[in-house]
Amino acid sequence: MGGRVAIVTGGASGIGRAVAESLAGAGHRVVVADLPGEAGPAVAEAIGGLFVAADLSQREGCRALVDTARAQLGGVDILVNNAGFQHINPIADFPEDVWEKMIAVMLTAPFLLTKYVWPDMQGRGWGRIVNIGSIHSLRASPFKAGYIAAKHGLLGLTRTAALEGGSCGITVNLIAPAYVRTPLVEKQIADQARTRGISPEDVVEKVMLEPAAIKRLIEPEEVADMVRFLCADEAGSMSGSVFEMALGWTAR
Repeated sequence: MGGRVAIVTGGASGIGRAVAESLAGAGHRVVVADLPGEAGPAVAEAIGGLFVAADLSQREGCRALVDTARAQLGGVDILVNNAGFQHINPIADFPEDVWEKMIAVMLTAPFLLTKYVWPDMQGRGWGRIVNIGSIHSLRASPFKAGYIAAKHGLLGLTRTAALEGGSCGITVNLIAPAYVRTPLVEKQIADQARTRGISPEDVVEKVMLEPAAIKRLIEPEEVADMVRFLCADEAGSMSGSVFEMALGWTAR
């Protein structure tokens, strides 16, 4: 199955970087999509991939990303919708512009990118779309209205696309990890400490890991391993599914 073309959004760091490295290791040609900066090109160069600077909060950015991948690599076989960010605030104080951007990046962009790569996958009779959701695709927490709304919506998009793609060889799945050791989570620890008025250590122990049976953060490479499997031919019977990496959160 080597040599297929994969787009990984938010590929410059964290889960996205680990996914890009893993897919490249499987022999795929990887498009690392992220905001302009030094990190994205460095990741792409290290894995022999292509970096595309893309503002996924804008429709034009989503369209240009797919057009560039198609023009330079001949089409898209795999799409990993990973890009996202956090904002911690009570609903009453949640900035409206931040809400709009969160929905744009984490829900509208995955829809648009799915729409834009669909003809390539449909024409080839094969495609893999993996949406990086969250345990917050399944459960809610306070002070994260924008993030949780987007991640819940992403699950609905996943299931709908899976139903439409089944007849033409396109599988669509969602991975729902608990807290992963990424720069995003490190920032969230500080934000939650500020919002809740507790120490960063208490955020990790009493907020992030309190509901979990396994008391640790997930490593990005663990998520990347799951993505790599779901993009393999061997995972062709799996679609419309949620793959929990929940550390036991949902066992209660």
